[in-house]
Order: sequence, then structure tokens, then C-alpha cells
Amino acid sequence: MPCMVLDAQLSPHFRLSEFIVSGVAERRGVANAPDDDQLENLVRLADVLERVRRLLGQVPLLINSGFRSPELNAAVRGSRHSAHLLGCAADFIAPSFGTPREICTRIADSEIPFDQLIFEGSWVHLAIPILGEEPRRQVLTAVFERGYPTRYVRGIV
Repeated sequence: MPCMVLDAQLSPHFRLSEFIVSGVAERRGVANAPDDDQLENLVRLADVLERVRRLLGQVPLLINSGFRSPELNAAVRGSRHSAHLLGCAADFIAPSFGTPREICTRIADSEIPFDQLIFEGSWVHLAIPILGEEPRRQVLTAVFERGYPTRYVRGIV
């Protein structure tokens, strides 16, 4: 495990601690520290989130999930292929701007180079591509139905 400062500044408005804090990890005693490659991805992600912040009028973005170690991802029942595992995704809200739907619409209509944007109902999921890959700009809405796995539909619905 690399030596890192857990509250290191990744960009002008984002610190590493915002991307790795997890109540689930704390309660379960799960380590949630990125390695060097994941940290590099988090720096790239913070840069894209700076662009989102500017797009939304410089309002704060409140990150509720960023990097997830494999153990944490399993604990929260995340996808085995989640971009969170690579440090390439963040879930956030920006209440000073508007609803998650409004945020998603603004980002989808922008030139921001995201790989995946998901309207998750009460939050926004934004993922960047793996280093060297082109952004797909995939826009989805998560559909939650009691008793069924989450499904995703194209667009913001």
C-alpha cells in the first residue's frame, strides 16, 4: 500500500478524503485506501468534477461515494465491474444547484468528457474512462423496482 496523505488536495475543490470516506467501511472495519493507479484516476476524476462544478455555477458537489475497495464494494453490493473500484466514479449531489435530474441534464448537454452519467433518482453517478480510453458519454437512468434488480434505461427519464 502506498504512503499517502488521506486528506491530500486532489484539485482546487476536492480532497482525497471526500472520495474515500465511507460509513459502511468504518462500521465494518474495511480498509478503503487506493493504490497508486487508483489515486491517479481519482486525480483525473477530481479534474472532471471541477469542470462539473464550473458548469453548475461553482456550487459545491457533495460526494457520497467515490473510491471503493473490493471489500467495500462487496459490502455495499456494488457491481463487480464498478468504475468506483478503479477510482473512476463518484456519486454526488449539488443541492445549491438543483435536483439530480437537473444536474444530469446539464452535464449531458455539456462537453464534459464523461464515460457514464447515471441519474440514480436521489443522486448523480459520474464515471470517467480508463486512462487512454475515449469517453463513451453514455447517459442512463436507474430504475428501481422492489424485489427486482436495478435496471438501466437510456437517457434521462
